[in-house]
Amino acid sequence: MLARLQDSLISIIYPQECRVCSGEVEHRSDGVACSQCWGATRIFTGSEMLCQKCGAYLGEQAAPVAVFCHKCDEHHYDRASAAGIYETALAASIVQLKAAPGLPKRPRSIIEAAVRRSDLAHVDLIVTTPLAKERQIERGFNQAEIIGKVVSSVARIPLDCLSLARRLHTPIHRIGMDQRARDLTVQNAFEVARPKLIKGRSVLLVDDVLTSGATASSCAKALKNQGASRVDVFTLARAVMK
Repeated sequence: MLARLQDSLISIIYPQECRVCSGEVEHRSDGVACSQCWGATRIFTGSEMLCQKCGAYLGEQAAPVAVFCHKCDEHHYDRASAAGIYETALAASIVQLKAAPGLPKRPRSIIEAAVRRSDLAHVDLIVTTPLAKERQIERGFNQAEIIGKVVSSVARIPLDCLSLARRLHTPIHRIGMDQRARDLTVQNAFEVARPKLIKGRSVLLVDDVLTSGATASSCAKALKNQGASRVDVFTLARAVMK
């Protein structure tokens, strides 16, 4: 009752424009997107056809057998999953997360549901994809760590935001970059600062978006080079590659 009253007052005094359709955001819990745009966003439920390794979206209905896109065959992580597709409300929420450190109730609950649906019994440690020092200073925070804290809380797995470090400042991946270009920008970009904490452990790497998988693969390679027994990946969203 109180939440509905607050939503009504905020919509009158401080109307929030949806970052997707420019309509009105009726509920604070929805963040920067309206209910209609959230309804148009594809959030995974476990019934979709996804690549067994990289989690690429391949169709609405799950297949009776494991399917693979084969674009990720050479990636160094073992398996990647996401909460939904990088589009409409989810995409707008991630853009906002890079600007302000906070997760409204709707995207937070989407992460929580995805974590509960995942099999993380084998995971010993959660690590986050690090930002370059310049970008960390400019932004003041790492959005992957915000997501990682939610994952850690739900899964009850320790979170380590220090062991994986970025040794090279790499350009931001742009739309239109091919797989080879993305791979080259992050080649040898990561290192393990505390290898004793990684050796022999099964690691879950957390980030905001998985696009081509190049960054996740480079991180996984660095972790496995220092003895990680397995590296899985969890992201809030999965981009649909053309």
